[in-house]
Amino acid sequence: MTTDNTCSATHTTTLRLVLGDQLNPLHSWFVTPRNNVVVVLMEMRQETDYVLHHAQKILAIFAAMRDFAHSLREAGHRVHYLAIDDPGNQLSITDNLDALIGHYKVSAFEYQAPDEWRLDAQLADYATALVYNERNPQNQAVTCQMVGSEHFYTERNEAATLFEGRQKWLMETFYRHMRTRHRVLLDEANKPVGGKWNFDAENRKSWPGFPFEPADARTLHDHTALWQSIVATGVGSFGSPNADSLAWPLNRAEALLHLDAFVLHALPYFGDFQDAMSSKGWRLFHSLLSFSLNTKMLNPQEVVAKVEAAGRAGQAPLAAAEGFIRQILGWREYVRGFYWAHMPAYEHSNVFGHTQPLPRWFWTGETRMRCMAHAIGQSLEQAHAHHIQRLMVIGNFALLAGLDPFALHRWYLGVYIDAFEWVELPNTVGMSQFADGGLLATKPYVSSAAYIDRMSDYCKDCHYDKKLRDGERACPFNALYWDFHARHSDKLAKNPRIGMVYRQLEKMTPQAVAAFKNKASGLRNQLDTL
Repeated sequence: MTTDNTCSATHTTTLRLVLGDQLNPLHSWFVTPRNNVVVVLMEMRQETDYVLHHAQKILAIFAAMRDFAHSLREAGHRVHYLAIDDPGNQLSITDNLDALIGHYKVSAFEYQAPDEWRLDAQLADYATALVYNERNPQNQAVTCQMVGSEHFYTERNEAATLFEGRQKWLMETFYRHMRTRHRVLLDEANKPVGGKWNFDAENRKSWPGFPFEPADARTLHDHTALWQSIVATGVGSFGSPNADSLAWPLNRAEALLHLDAFVLHALPYFGDFQDAMSSKGWRLFHSLLSFSLNTKMLNPQEVVAKVEAAGRAGQAPLAAAEGFIRQILGWREYVRGFYWAHMPAYEHSNVFGHTQPLPRWFWTGETRMRCMAHAIGQSLEQAHAHHIQRLMVIGNFALLAGLDPFALHRWYLGVYIDAFEWVELPNTVGMSQFADGGLLATKPYVSSAAYIDRMSDYCKDCHYDKKLRDGERACPFNALYWDFHARHSDKLAKNPRIGMVYRQLEKMTPQAVAAFKNKASGLRNQLDTL
């Protein structure tokens, strides 16, 4: 691809770095083109290889980056784009920056605040080395500045400041604070519209097959040539690339159309069925906007405003609008604040000492457990699964089976199109695996087969029997569920939210307890064959 659309270079050139999840054309950087500013975007093995990524994730981000670079050039900006197969691409941020700073005789280097700790640390160290002349390609004076990404409602440390001095962080406290501060779904008396802050209890229905899943409004793109160049450079990946018909958005314009389609066709039913799962519909009434949000094509404020307006106008039930807004204004911002408050040690949290490797079917979807086959198979095919599939099917099984939470984190980070560490890591290690001992979640989110059967059609026609705890055909979730609580009673028995489980355990006969423990041990020893 072409690099810079201007041949001139001056001694006052500013180099501005845009990362692959910073594709926001409304950022103040891009209001007015300046001839002494070069915007740089890089496709790098550093970013494709730090975990094994889903093919669609690599493809969608690179395609969106290229479209973003094209739109900047069209608007008159100077752009230096390093494609993955560019001979001048040294495939790491710092090596490429060295070359570009020397090439353009750069006097100022600027970058938007990264959302991942590893990139934030890498660029902070690089900037320090530049300023102190420890890493300077031409021995020239270079000033450095990190600016905001102009995306989130909150600053990195805002949640930590809110909870300073408190024994426990609670998302509900944060959510109400955010609703009040930003005046979202409040009446004239600053009370929550509808008389309640949270309508979650109304949003837990299984899907009976109607209303029908809305048509997929996304535009299909043929990225075959791009995919071939990615493969040719040796980038590893897994999952289906769908390169000739990829539906993930290229740019803000497409993302806005997807937002409109969601609000019109899916939001009215989102609340009722947001926790539902079905083999007959992989999207159901979910927005699929997380990729657009997390790459900053969309701004969370505009998404919340559009959903709130629909709720106030009666175009969607209040419970649906509030439930969706809680995910964006509440959970998304809360998790980000939690991430920055607990890194870098957080990713190695493992309170239960779980060490089981991921079963091989995490990479193929080939398991006789129909719920896992569907949730993982969908993840491999679509690079997406909604929050209940991630939490109460895949994450549930992983925690019950004692899978290594760090290995699971890297799988989640790689497999999902919307997974960037700031949002994925707390959700996996804290919410899903309870590996932090309860810093994020108030209880482990685990269940036997009963919950999965209640919220889905997965148990129908499954090889395993949802009602059995023992025997070859017994659903693995059942024995693993009771064994998990028995094995970890020292850490969980006093948790008030799961006291009923331990009261039930106390009522079981020693023979019954021995049977499910023996069954669970056998399952953990043969996970690959389930």
